[in-house]
Amino acid sequence: MGTVTLGVSIAVPEPYGRQLQQLRAGFGDAAAHGIPTHVTLVPPTEVEADRLPAIRAHLTEVARAFRAFPMRLEGTGTFRPLSPVVFVRLAEGTPDCTRLQGQVRDPRGPLARELAFPYHPHVTVAHGISEEAMDRAYAELADYAADWLCEGFGLYEQGSDGVWRKLREYPFGAGAPGVPAQPAPVGDTVVPRS
Repeated sequence: MGTVTLGVSIAVPEPYGRQLQQLRAGFGDAAAHGIPTHVTLVPPTEVEADRLPAIRAHLTEVARAFRAFPMRLEGTGTFRPLSPVVFVRLAEGTPDCTRLQGQVRDPRGPLARELAFPYHPHVTVAHGISEEAMDRAYAELADYAADWLCEGFGLYEQGSDGVWRKLREYPFGAGAPGVPAQPAPVGDTVVPRS
């Protein structure tokens, strides 16, 4: 049946998601339009395709036991020089994201995996671009702020074209299985609001 590359993340809602995606593209990050703006719970993970039913059941159970929590983005940070990344910091919601990702990656579950670095929830706005462009992203978003109520997460698959697409949404506290995602346009551009 083959393998698929999956990721689990919390989508940054509109209008913030598209604003940050457009800004990321403007900084010169060629991958920006293929990666929905998000907070990672499980990074790209290759799995056997026949494990998808078990993964979906596991994510449904994790989401069912979780409740909505506030999230706030505020200011910027970087992983440089260790990793060429500039991000918007998560100022509120870190303990909940940390607990949630731990449950999603439960060592007894179908998405168990080790991480290359300690878990640090954030929203990437520049990755692998020139130092000057990363400096610009860091400075221009230093005063960025957004907040919302996180009410669930999504399961994503990376296509052969490198684009990440949502397969299912998993609302918190829901008794029903994950909701199939509606196709979203990829590469739409929006003008960031002031």
